[in-house]
Parts: sequence; structure tokens; C-alpha cells
Amino acid sequence: MSRKPRATSPKAPAAKAPVKPASKPVEVVGQALERTFDPLTSALKRAGLRRADKTSRSLEPTKPSAAAKADKDAMLVSPLAVPLPAMPPIRGVTMATGRAGFYKHERDDLLVMTFPEGASCAGVFTRHGVGSAPVDWCKRHLEATKGEGVKALVVNAGCANAFTGRPGADAVRRVASAVGKRFDCRQRDVMVASTGVIGVLLDDARITARLGEVETRLTADGWGGAARAIMTTDTFPKGAYAEAVIDGVTVRIGGICKGSGMIAPDMATMLAFVVTDAAISPAALQNLCNLYTRNTFNAVTVDGDRSTNDTLLLFATGQSGAARVTRAGDRRLADFRDKLETVLLDLAQMLVRDGEGANKFIKVTVTGAQSAASARKIARTVCESPLVKTAFAGEDANWGRIVMAVGRADEPVDRDKMSVKFGDLWAAKDGLVSETYSEDAMSAYMKKPELEVTVDVGVGVAKAAMWTCDLTKRYVEINGDYRS
Repeated sequence: MSRKPRATSPKAPAAKAPVKPASKPVEVVGQALERTFDPLTSALKRAGLRRADKTSRSLEPTKPSAAAKADKDAMLVSPLAVPLPAMPPIRGVTMATGRAGFYKHERDDLLVMTFPEGASCAGVFTRHGVGSAPVDWCKRHLEATKGEGVKALVVNAGCANAFTGRPGADAVRRVASAVGKRFDCRQRDVMVASTGVIGVLLDDARITARLGEVETRLTADGWGGAARAIMTTDTFPKGAYAEAVIDGVTVRIGGICKGSGMIAPDMATMLAFVVTDAAISPAALQNLCNLYTRNTFNAVTVDGDRSTNDTLLLFATGQSGAARVTRAGDRRLADFRDKLETVLLDLAQMLVRDGEGANKFIKVTVTGAQSAASARKIARTVCESPLVKTAFAGEDANWGRIVMAVGRADEPVDRDKMSVKFGDLWAAKDGLVSETYSEDAMSAYMKKPELEVTVDVGVGVAKAAMWTCDLTKRYVEINGDYRS
């Protein structure tokens, strides 16, 4: 089929150059006066234009160098960091890590753990109103199985899979299904956890594609790699270990956690995985988990923001040879209960020590309260006050800000009996400035990296403690640059 030739229009005449409008008489007079009477003004204007042009060129976007990218990815280790302890294998659990690629730079971001037949599992999760798909999965299947028969745990860092709707839930199911097929178990026997950016759908294919490779590296002695694989803005890996005796048999307790920001009670972005080789029934394990979370992970705060993904999972492999215990209150568990609380508290305090930008590790104790719940609320209000936290950052013993925070907790207090102490130094006693108050002594104390503040509110005998950190400019830098 031939195409008709396109019609052409007559050539248009060339456009005339636009005529520049003549200057207005007033402008001509003004310019002449400026040149004649104020040559300095003209020179300053020309210099200003040159500076502006130079500045605009310097502000043009430039591609960051590889070195700058590396500097950003390798954050400075917290000055409050503690080393990862020696953590020997715990009978019955194996683990391995891999790179699923949720981060652009080279790092492991995937953790797989396996457990033997008959293992028990318990969990405590965020109370956040927008819980993540992995949290929903674990809660639902722990309830369905009563914590019996768990066979595997899969954790990824770099994507929280929170606020992702049905597609996010489907991604979790596909991960659990793939893991179940590989380790010959039901998908409901697979626990799943994620951490990272909220509102991003999990690319589950990145995980399932790595399962075969990860399986070949499963080992009983991999706690260090496991702790590093689950980190996000953490600056150091976090782990704790203890041994306890049950009915004459030594059992081991070991755990890892991650968290640096978005840390607050109920729970404190936090993931924690603790394993023991003791033989404890799921019901007893759940009771222990509930009991010891209160004064550990629910007693720390960095910034007052709870996460959508907070998860504490406690596993018991039953491979120690100790007798099986079915009650949390069994006398044979006395030593185990103490050591479990110690492990959980060590992990929880590491979250505060790695608080984003933290330079101070602070314990706040409230005494003389009407009830333990009241004491906890007062302590939390003090710990989460931006004014209190910035005073600590500035090494300022501004106890007036602490009194302010105590009063706004809206709990019973007696102003005329209230006392405030920094370490062993009294700032205020019985509603007044302490007679022994010394600004120099207080200033010297505030320079320490670890601080203690005690507030007696004078209305009862209950007490509670909470741990927090200071609030520095670095916190703003880290969170202002989090997704960049």
C-alpha cells in the first residue's frame, strides 16, 4: 500500500530578531548615578554575582565516591559496646548465614537455624498496632501448635515486610513452605522474622534461592556470624551465654539479639533468639518467657518508639540429658530461671549500649512508689524525656528536668518527700536542693560513660528500674539518612 506524499506548507518568512525595549528614563538616570557617584556599589554587586555563581556550581549533585559509600556503611562502633562473649555450641541447634542481597553492599543478611524433633518454642511479640507479616505468622502458628515441634527459624535483615498487606503474608508463607520442604517439616513448624525498612514488600525469592547454599554450611558453632547477619543499624553484634544446673545436670543457655533504634518497652526494632538445651515443656517455656521479658526487654528504651517487628523467640532443644520439666515454678528450675533472666537482661542492655548515637548508658531507678506499675511508668517517663536525654548528652546534671519528667508521669508522688540522686551524690532531698549539693562533683560524675539516677517519690515502697541512653546529634544524622 503506497503512502500519499505529505503536504508541505509554504516556507515561512524568517522571524525578525526581537527588539530590546528601551530603558525607562528613570532607570537610565539611576544607572548613570550609580556609575558616577557609587562605583563601590557596582563592584560589590559584580563580586556578589560571581560568588553566587561559584556557589551554585559547587552545589551541583555529584556521584558519591566508593570510599564515601564505604564510610557510610561501616558506622563507628558505639563507645559503650561490649565484646561478643565466647558462645559454645548448644546441643540440638545448628545455624548458618548467607547473603540474600537485601543490602547493596557485601554482607550476610540471612540466618537459618534448625532444631531437633521434640523441641519447644515460646515467643513474646510487639504490641504495635501495625504488626508485621512475620509477627502475624509466628503468633498464629505458635498458638496452633502450642509451641511443640518447631524445626526451623529463618531471619532476614534489610526488609521488615511490615505494612505490606496480603502480598507480605504470602511472601512469608512461601518462605516457610520452601524451608519446610528442604528440612522435611510442615510450614507451620517454621518460625520467620524480618527487620529493616517498613513498607517494603519482602522479595522472598532472594531467600529461597539461597536455602540450598545455606544448608551446606549449617554448623553448631556459628553464634558470631548469626549475631552479625541480623544487624541493621547496630554497630556491634550482641550475644549472651550462661550455664545453669537442673537436677544435677549442666544445661546451656545462649542467645543473640539486634536493635539500636526504634527501641521502647512493649517490646523494645528488636529481634532476639535464645536457645537452651534444657528439656522444658512449651507451656512452661512460655510462662518463663512472659515473666522475664517484663524486667529485661520491656525495661529498656532508646527513643520511645516501638517497632512493628519486635520478636523474642525462646527455644528448648531438650538435648542436655536433664529431666524434662513441665512447670515454670518447678524448684528444679531455680538456677535456670536466674540464668535465663541474666541472659535476657544482658541482651536487653546491649540494645541501649548500641542506642543510635549513644555516648551514655543510664540506669534510672524509681523507689517509694505506690505500685510496681507506677514505678515503671515514672521511670519510663524520665528515660524517654528528650530534655532529660539531651541533658545527659551535654553532661549536665540538670535534675530539674528529672523532677519535671516525674511530675508529668501522672502517677502518685509526694513533692515534699521527693529526692533525686546521681550515683552517690544527692541533688535534692525531701523536696529541696540537697545541703550537700556540689556542682563540681556533679559535673565530674556526669562525664562518666555509665550513669545511675535514683528518684524516690515518697508515697510507698514499690520500685522499678529502667535503662536508657542519651540523645545526641548523631541520632538525628543516623535516622535522617536511614534510607539514603
